[in-house]
Amino acid sequence: MTLWVGCDPGMASGAIGAVDDHGNFSACFDIEHQDKHILALVFKSRLLSIIDPKEGAQICMEQVHSMPNQGLASTWNFARAVGVISAVCELTRYPVHLVTPQKWKKHFHLTADKNESLDMARYLWPEAKLKLKKDINKAEALLIAEYLRHELNGIQAKNI
Repeated sequence: MTLWVGCDPGMASGAIGAVDDHGNFSACFDIEHQDKHILALVFKSRLLSIIDPKEGAQICMEQVHSMPNQGLASTWNFARAVGVISAVCELTRYPVHLVTPQKWKKHFHLTADKNESLDMARYLWPEAKLKLKKDINKAEALLIAEYLRHELNGIQAKNI
């Protein structure tokens, strides 16, 4: 059974979410950092701890870019964090896919309103610990994982 892993990257707010072949909640966690520096070895260890090596995984990372009017230091820190997260995902040797926020959100009929993503993830996976507004990154990581599962299996998203 493949584990479908979604990654919402960020320098201090990145998260991982995972679902099984049936779309059931498997895991979600924040990507740990220290002073906005991703703890790469901790991240790799946590990521590999949720994947059964006999079953394998497919990883989908949100394809992000710098934001207009973002300062140079912020852009640099964000790019460094995304590079570390991307490298760790690649080093797992499981297939890594990229998806734009627009594409996966359109698949679920979501707008850019992050509250919609949080509400949908809470609805789909009530057992996931998504109680706080700050859990948005874990919610979006789960949705990215579910998007990849749908995409590679030819599943259409339901209107909820």
